[in-house]
Amino acid sequence: MSGDGRESEGGEEEVRGARRIPGPRGAADDLDLESVPLPPLPPPGSAAPAGSVPEQPAPEEPEPVLEQSVPEPPEAPAALVISVPDLSHRVLKALLGAWALSACSAEETAAVEEHLTSCAPCADEALRLRDAVGLLHTDGSLDLDPTLRSRVMDGCLGRRPARIPVPEWAAPYDAETARLDALLRDIGDSEWHAPVRLRWFEEEREVSRRTTVAGVISHLTAVDGLLSVALGLDDPLGVGETPLDPTERTERHWSAAHRPPTRAVREPWRAQSHELIRTASFAGRNVAEASVSYGAFALPLQDALLDRAFECWVHGGDIADAVDYPYEAPSAAHLHRMIDLAARLLPAAVAGRRRSGLAGPAKDLVTAGAPGRSVHLEIEGRGGGDWYIALDSPAALGSPERTVAQVALDGVEFCRLAAGHISPVEAAAGQEGDREAIRDVLFATASLSRL
Repeated sequence: MSGDGRESEGGEEEVRGARRIPGPRGAADDLDLESVPLPPLPPPGSAAPAGSVPEQPAPEEPEPVLEQSVPEPPEAPAALVISVPDLSHRVLKALLGAWALSACSAEETAAVEEHLTSCAPCADEALRLRDAVGLLHTDGSLDLDPTLRSRVMDGCLGRRPARIPVPEWAAPYDAETARLDALLRDIGDSEWHAPVRLRWFEEEREVSRRTTVAGVISHLTAVDGLLSVALGLDDPLGVGETPLDPTERTERHWSAAHRPPTRAVREPWRAQSHELIRTASFAGRNVAEASVSYGAFALPLQDALLDRAFECWVHGGDIADAVDYPYEAPSAAHLHRMIDLAARLLPAAVAGRRRSGLAGPAKDLVTAGAPGRSVHLEIEGRGGGDWYIALDSPAALGSPERTVAQVALDGVEFCRLAAGHISPVEAAAGQEGDREAIRDVLFATASLSRL
């Protein structure tokens, strides 16, 4: 004991003079070293009292020390202090993905966010990763809105109207070729060889033809060539005498190919559709009534373009089914025009089936333009409306006063029947009145279909 009675102080000095093995201690980041009291040091030149510490032999292996050489730290303050580790740029850049997913520790998060304030490339990458994480958690569909193109075009044309606008009667063909082209751009090379079965009705039975996605586009190119010829453009089947029947044109175009068609058929078909729309737009009003021959019948150009729009939608649906792609029906306004064309063709279709013995006999012949027996065709839903189909003569006028039957069909279902994709028996139709008249109209609708 020293003269002033501080025995413990002298003992501590003696312990400090001995060689000790450092004991385990907490990390320096966890201690507030400034608040830890340090033991007093001996005055300069003084030595520890002799014999105060026994001589210790050097151990062969380190022995654990049970007591800390540094006193216990004081109680941590209530506020949480997060230390920022000193990490390299390479390590911080590697942590950006985990940071975007909120998977970093508090210390790593603080280090990354401090780094982002001074490193522009990492800050840009962090924003892109955060945007990508937002897409991973969305509940909505990533498919583009099918009306996006029309809304963008409407907005553009509203600001700057086209000097030569697309005629209203060509708008459905313009829209359906654009929608089909968007589908074709999305599919891979192998999907162009996916099998597609084209279906239609002949007389009383369903027939089909097997082809591929590329074969369907070749078919559309061959039949659209009829409109090209009517407008004075090049025929995709080449020069010379070419058939007018759509089926014959398709078979010739398929057989002329040296190898099975591939995605290379898309660009010629799309260029042809653009040229048809451009030529029709520049030709003026009179071209709408120009005749387009299909061999067994002819249509005005405005109806022929509507017919091609209908075929483009139907075969687009065939392709979409083959490659498992979502494909919607046309807009209500365009669908209404397609249904109207089919309804206007039905009286001639009924008369043609009657000449072939496939429809019931005429029961009340009238003069051309006079009201005759009619079937009320009520189309519900999208593109719906009311049409009156003359039964006894294609020249008769459909009349509500002379209605003998009524058929109710959904708009898309009616188009599927007109495309030969469902049979008249399968058509979910509400029927009332003369059963023979109803049967004649439903089978005549299916007979409008073709390859």
